[in-house]
Amino acid sequence: MFPSAHVDTFCRDHLPPPAQWPVFLLERPELRYPPRLNAAVELLDRRVAAGDGGRIAVRTDAAACTYRELQAQVDRIARVLVEDLGLVPGNRVLLRAANTPMLAACWLAVVKAGLVAVATMPLLRARELVPVIDAARIGAALCDARLRDELLEARAQCPGLERVLWFDDGDGTVGGAAPGSLEALAASKPPHFDACDTAQDDVALIAFTSGTTGQPKGTMHFHRDLLAMCDLFPRSILHSGPDDLFCGTPPLAFTFGLGGLLCFPMRVGASTLLLDRATPDSLLAAIARHRATILFTAPTFYRQMAMRAREFDLGSLAKCVSAGEALPDATRQLWKQATGIELIDGIGATEMIHIFISSAPADVRRGTIGRVVPGYEARVVDDAMRPVPVGEPGRLAVRGPTGCRYLADPRQRDYVRDGWNLTGDTFSVDADGYFRYHARSDDMIVSAGYNIAGPEVEAALLTHEAVAEAGVIGVPDEARGMVVKACVVLRPGHSGDEAMVSALQEHVKATIAPYKYPRRIEFRDALPRTETGKLQRFRLRET
Repeated sequence: MFPSAHVDTFCRDHLPPPAQWPVFLLERPELRYPPRLNAAVELLDRRVAAGDGGRIAVRTDAAACTYRELQAQVDRIARVLVEDLGLVPGNRVLLRAANTPMLAACWLAVVKAGLVAVATMPLLRARELVPVIDAARIGAALCDARLRDELLEARAQCPGLERVLWFDDGDGTVGGAAPGSLEALAASKPPHFDACDTAQDDVALIAFTSGTTGQPKGTMHFHRDLLAMCDLFPRSILHSGPDDLFCGTPPLAFTFGLGGLLCFPMRVGASTLLLDRATPDSLLAAIARHRATILFTAPTFYRQMAMRAREFDLGSLAKCVSAGEALPDATRQLWKQATGIELIDGIGATEMIHIFISSAPADVRRGTIGRVVPGYEARVVDDAMRPVPVGEPGRLAVRGPTGCRYLADPRQRDYVRDGWNLTGDTFSVDADGYFRYHARSDDMIVSAGYNIAGPEVEAALLTHEAVAEAGVIGVPDEARGMVVKACVVLRPGHSGDEAMVSALQEHVKATIAPYKYPRRIEFRDALPRTETGKLQRFRLRET
């Protein structure tokens, strides 16, 4: 490791032992970063220095700000962090807000000042914030005033969280800032700040998993990791450029959103459209209104938007990325029929920071996610880490320029083996290197000796005209060990009666192998999901 700029050495002190790290692949020319590296400088200051200062960096429905204006605000906020809050490099800063320009500026300021960003999903409650604050030993927070109540409740349980500043960016404008607010303090500062001389392997970000298992973990990422995620998937799959306008729904607190809605566009001098809150209809309207070209969202949104897409002018839209959960082929085809656009599917992980398997639209093979993104390596292995035969399911192992480094967590030993990251997914790979997703490893259902992947059953159910959403789990059964249970949300106009149960069971039998059909079906008004759209199957199992 290179000499650290961190005065507060908490992050380096709590990295896993080097023997538990994955192998890092950094040989590609685009990944040969200098020893001293600050990601915010590369994403923002380099753009201004290159002559892009007048280009629009961030848009909202109400306002727009250039790269030069964003740089000035970032520098003012960085001064507040250092001069008013007294923070030193290596301190962790909690960030709480919806996707707004102020959150983007705060994140960049934290990184530029050599601090460590810990962004949290805006809908998290106090009881979910407390473990994050405690685990990362957070002493300062920047929070949208609209999220004040939950943070105050969490703060009462976390005596170490001593310094909190509130902001209210609202519609993207700055004005009428309350005395003592972050905006008011920043307005009094000069718009110049000398970036911290961080090392490429200083921690810049602690990303906590989104909680699909109910047990979030903190993953530590270096400054170089933030650039690596920009320099592989976007270059080889998206082929984005300065004239693109990115938009979507994933929160910036989620690494899928951080990449797709902030770092990726800034890396190429493009613009991002940040939407405070979005519904399928409002997202479609925003795409049409602003002429967005690249979209990032989850399969659930694509499925819902496909039903209304023809009502909006989506002629500007060129590329659509789906990630966060498995993309059913039925959803892919619905979107393609509605828009003519082939979805770019991808699998990533918080531990890997972003997507590492995907395919460009011209290379899509139905039923698969795609091939390994150049710069990464992946294989399908058995429990002894031996590669399994072509076409056989096994555990997905991946390595590349990024990888898992949990914050003081014994689960590091489970995620990394023999230098490979084990994502917890069951995959198979064909002779051409296309990877097919089967299920999360803990979502495989063993019923009467058969291995059944829950997402495959979900995908079959979603091809029925009456089904809006489906979640499939295994439940105990005395005769079969486990049986398949489906939790189904029906479209309006359909009744969840015994006739519908029979119809859905017969539909699944006719779509995939009959032994995979759901022997139990429960109709629900909604399914539990994270803020990023991931289905929380562990909550289905709890009820």
